Amino acid sequence: MLNIRFIIKMLGMMFILETLFMLAATAVAFLYKGSDFYPLLQSSGIMFGTGVLFTLIGLRANEHTAGRREGMLTVSLTWALFSLLGMLPFYLGGYIDNITDAYFETMSGFTTTGSTILTDIETLPHGILFWRSLTQWQGGIGMIVFTVALMPIIGGGATQMFNAETPGITHERFRPRVTQVAKRLWGVYLFLTIVLIGMLWAGPMNLYDAVNHALTCISTGGYSTKNASIAYWDSAYIEYVITAFMFIGATNITLIYFFFNGNPKRLFKDEEMRWFFWFVLIITAMTTAWIMYRGIVDDFGTAFRESIFQVVTLVSTCGFATADYIPWGPFFWLLALVLMVVCGCAGSTCGGLKMGRFVILAKNLFNEFKKQTHPHAIIPVRMNGHAISGDIVHRVLAFAFAYIALIFVSCMVLMLDGMGFEETIGATISSISNVGPGLGSLGPVGNYADVPTVSKWFLSFLMMVGRLEIFTVLTILLPGFWKQ
Repeated sequence: MLNIRFIIKMLGMMFILETLFMLAATAVAFLYKGSDFYPLLQSSGIMFGTGVLFTLIGLRANEHTAGRREGMLTVSLTWALFSLLGMLPFYLGGYIDNITDAYFETMSGFTTTGSTILTDIETLPHGILFWRSLTQWQGGIGMIVFTVALMPIIGGGATQMFNAETPGITHERFRPRVTQVAKRLWGVYLFLTIVLIGMLWAGPMNLYDAVNHALTCISTGGYSTKNASIAYWDSAYIEYVITAFMFIGATNITLIYFFFNGNPKRLFKDEEMRWFFWFVLIITAMTTAWIMYRGIVDDFGTAFRESIFQVVTLVSTCGFATADYIPWGPFFWLLALVLMVVCGCAGSTCGGLKMGRFVILAKNLFNEFKKQTHPHAIIPVRMNGHAISGDIVHRVLAFAFAYIALIFVSCMVLMLDGMGFEETIGATISSISNVGPGLGSLGPVGNYADVPTVSKWFLSFLMMVGRLEIFTVLTILLPGFWKQ
């Protein structure tokens, strides 16, 4: 039987912690004397009151009976309810005038998707924009992981929540206790954010913009404070710095920890990382050659800069923009879809299939060709010199099938709601992979304001499914999940 009290208690604790982040945005609103001060303050009160109520209801929860089901349900409800309460500043302040758009914008933030319904971002006050950026920063490595780091203070249940939130972290844990793992992950994440703030501030960005873009870059979220996104600054320095940190955000964060902890060889010897590096480099070269061949850009330096930025922003699922890639033609659209499907490394802040799974699928396919001529040979899939168990290969195949099947089903749903073919394909893959921009009118210079209402709710659901790597959310929809 499900431990409902444990789930309610954990949700309450996270709402209370989330109040601190919303109060930080409230402080920014107060500092800039914006009209958003009272909506943010009211929302903080509602968030805190809900957290206290939930905590009191679950006060006597038996934490020892919490298992995987409780962890999966807690994590799924966290994203759904955080988006519900997190949308309040937008809605109460009148910055987004309907619940559908407010929920879509907030879910897009917490899942680090970066899709937006806003048509004029620069008219929003500073506190609201900061709250918008904070939702992505928290969603990057996961509010759950932050909560797990504080488990010694708020109580048990860490392992169930950590496993449900971070199914992509495949490398061995570098500390015996899961709370120690979470603390170190957040330490690395915070350190990279601070470094990026300093580097952006050293360029043409002011401190406020540097903080906001650092929050949404390292989380590979992509929200900006400007309508033109990164193109607003027209700065090669800013673009290369952002490109580098989007690439870092798409890298396994445990390997980054080892890099800074005196063991950089793990990062460079990791097979998934090497595949990812060459994948990005090859598609960047193809894109550079393509846009020069088409005469879109004549100068090689500019062509390379635009190409690598667009390639990295798509493969990292960040969604920043320096150019509109829709006029680049169908050849690049196809490359964009490939980037949006494969995405970054396991254990990163990216969505999508993940490079680790892609490598396993590619090697398994190659092995099947070998078995055609050597049918009795036992040829295991190897990663980093170690044989991958058949169980892991089967799980990867199951994930890939579920991912592709979900894309097909979702496309049918959106088309039934009246969306166009290009927009449907782009929006579906973009939402499941948490990328942000799509194709057609939903490209990097477009937005989701005109998407039908039903489609917005469905895309919000897809964002959450993709953020939690499909199985976590879909499993709780099956009748067997609720049986004793």
